[in-house]
Amino acid sequence: MALAGALALAGCAADWRRPALGIDTPGGWKDGGSTKAVWPAVDWWRGFGSPELATLIEAAERENQDIGAAKARIEQADAQVRVNGAALIPLLTGSGDTQLQRSAGSGRVVGGFQTALAASYELDFWGKNRATLHSAQASAVSARFAEEVVALGVVTSVANTYFALLASQEQLSIARGNVASAQKVLDAIQARLDVGTANALDRAQQRSVLDQQKATIPQIEQEIRTNETALALLLGRPPVRLDVKGGRLANLRTPRVAPGVPAEVLTRRPDVRQAEADLAAADYDVTAARAAFFPTIDLTAQGGFENVALRTLFGSQSGFYSLGAGLTQPLLNAALPGQLDLAKGQHREALMTYRKAAVQSFVDVENALVATRKTAEQERLQGAAVRSAREAYDIAQAQLREGAVDVTTVLATQQTLFSAQDNLVNVRLSRFQAVVSLFEALGGGWAASGRPAGGDRLVLAPAPTPPAGAAR
Repeated sequence: MALAGALALAGCAADWRRPALGIDTPGGWKDGGSTKAVWPAVDWWRGFGSPELATLIEAAERENQDIGAAKARIEQADAQVRVNGAALIPLLTGSGDTQLQRSAGSGRVVGGFQTALAASYELDFWGKNRATLHSAQASAVSARFAEEVVALGVVTSVANTYFALLASQEQLSIARGNVASAQKVLDAIQARLDVGTANALDRAQQRSVLDQQKATIPQIEQEIRTNETALALLLGRPPVRLDVKGGRLANLRTPRVAPGVPAEVLTRRPDVRQAEADLAAADYDVTAARAAFFPTIDLTAQGGFENVALRTLFGSQSGFYSLGAGLTQPLLNAALPGQLDLAKGQHREALMTYRKAAVQSFVDVENALVATRKTAEQERLQGAAVRSAREAYDIAQAQLREGAVDVTTVLATQQTLFSAQDNLVNVRLSRFQAVVSLFEALGGGWAASGRPAGGDRLVLAPAPTPPAGAAR
């Protein structure tokens, strides 16, 4: 009956077919892309030509609390590797003991002294302990990739927030310029009103335009402060400790970056590599859960000295030793099948997460490619719209001073120019953020820097071989 129970449990452990990864990797990109890959540099953000942005990002890499927490999780994962690896090393303990015993009848006091060393070791015949170690090692690799994911997210957030700050500053400058222009038109209308060639309605309409432009300034100033505080949070500082000069988006450069084939993107994305490491850890967990069904072989040894007199404790006649070996076979343990099914379910979940991460990487690159191309095209067209609107506005102003055009035409050209200028700044911001999203979609520059440690592709452990006679 014992043998039958053991074989039944072993049969449960043997029923495992590792599913295929099932990653559908396309040969190219739907939106095209460069025939030659231009991968991001380690410090890819320097390509925008802003020393201030580079300073902010480098400070965020040092001081951001999320990155610091991710590094602490790496330390925890490395410690867990040492904990799990301890099972592969014999356990050695030392002991010392002394006793005094008084006889009730004679009143005689008898002493005893003992010192000993004991060692125990579990033969990892089925690979359970080694699989547990490999699982912890894969989790440690995953923690390193997770830190890269956090760091890349922080860097891109700093860049996007900085660009948003520059856009707000540029919009503030435009708004103030619009106020000055609207005031000039109002002065011109007032001059015509003074000579009787305009009416009070014309002046009221222009004053409304002027007031509307003034009303946009507080909101833009609030956006500037909000972006500054967001940068302070990313740098791990109180807002009063951060001073950002800023500038204009138009003064920045656009770094060149282009994706290679989709399969190469998978090897560069830290989130995909993290999911791959998690999948490897789950695979090792299944291996360990299967090995738990098979017999456990323990070796023990103890040796030392024992004597009633301390002065003769280490004599040859006081020495003793013992050797032992034990085999334990689970016969009826209802938890083992459940633990195995749990490990298998977690493995399937990790597999689905890995597949999703792979597909997500393809989606991110496709979206970033079309966004960079279309926003560049939109910026070119919007720039032409601004030039046309400014030309029309300048002509309308000149004709207004000469009395050759009505105020309605001036108002229309005014509003068109103001709107076109704001739209151009927004489109330019979208283009820079699209470029940042492409850098992020390609995994940033971590691969070129040789980080993280343990970045080689993982090899899943083979399943343990069940003992002869186990069900299949």
